[in-house]
Amino acid sequence: MKNNTYVVIMAGGIGSRFWPLSKSTYPKQFLDILGTGKTFLQETAERFLTLCPYENMIIVTNQEYKKIVVEQLPLVPEKNILLEPMRKNTAPCIAYANAFIKNLNSNANIIVSPADHLILHNDKFIQIIKTGLDFISSNNALLTIGIKPSRPETGYGYIQVNHDEKNTSPIMSVKTFTEKPNYELAQFFLKSGDFFWNSGIFIWNIKTIDQAFEKNLPEVYHLFNEFSNNPIDNEKSLSYIYSECPNVSIDYGIMEKADNVYVIKSDFGWSDLGTWGSLFENLKKDKENNIIRSKHVYIQNSSNNFIQLPNEKIAVINSVSNLIIVEHENMLLISDKDKEQEIKTLVNQIKLK
Repeated sequence: MKNNTYVVIMAGGIGSRFWPLSKSTYPKQFLDILGTGKTFLQETAERFLTLCPYENMIIVTNQEYKKIVVEQLPLVPEKNILLEPMRKNTAPCIAYANAFIKNLNSNANIIVSPADHLILHNDKFIQIIKTGLDFISSNNALLTIGIKPSRPETGYGYIQVNHDEKNTSPIMSVKTFTEKPNYELAQFFLKSGDFFWNSGIFIWNIKTIDQAFEKNLPEVYHLFNEFSNNPIDNEKSLSYIYSECPNVSIDYGIMEKADNVYVIKSDFGWSDLGTWGSLFENLKKDKENNIIRSKHVYIQNSSNNFIQLPNEKIAVINSVSNLIIVEHENMLLISDKDKEQEIKTLVNQIKLK
């Protein structure tokens, strides 16, 4: 029996907020930041094996990362590794994957997932995905996964649902998408109960997402529809398509405009692990609430710090709190945890090697 489930894993980002570990030549999704022995990309691909085989997994990444993807996921067919000639955000990335999948299976049900998220409870996650697949199989719907917020988080986008007390289903229609709020607004979202974190994980049928692109991003649809009808292997044609595409996210380009968008409420231990601070929240700490990932750190009168240094490095840390201290190769990061959103701006000034 043909498996109509496909997984698109977006693996082309730079992960600059995880500098100095994550660099443009070897970004976050290809690293074992959690110390599990597997990279984020490997963890993500293995998570979906209960739903589809490696043959149904599509990895969309940048041209410069092909060798890394092949090394880390040798069981994914090489033809399934789609190489973007330039970064144009998530809408062109997903349109590229759609065009590829449409040539394989015109009835495909598609899960779209970033390569670098943390999911603590895989069984709960897979059950949510199965519920979502059942829903989109019988409804003309674009489904996104919303995470029940546990704190007034300012680093995530939010999804507001149309609240209906009679609806006992975890799936609800979407009212609004909201960009990252300030702290006061995030507190309001948390208290209201109608807002969920936007996970950036989507589920839809190929026909439904195709129609959504045609209606809401027609310029992208027509560019990739030609690709779909005339499969292109040469880089020049793909470079032309990408050069003509707008730089636009799937949220802004489609999800915020479409009228058939739904969210499935979820709680499976999710984090986008976009920053050192989010990693700090998800790792075990010592009695002073420090995380120390180094062998020779001597610390006193210090709390709430994240410290990661080379094992051969000897460090004395005294009377500091709330710091991120990370050294990798010839690079050193020291930042207040509360100010780490500013790291990306500084890193953009550095030519990453």
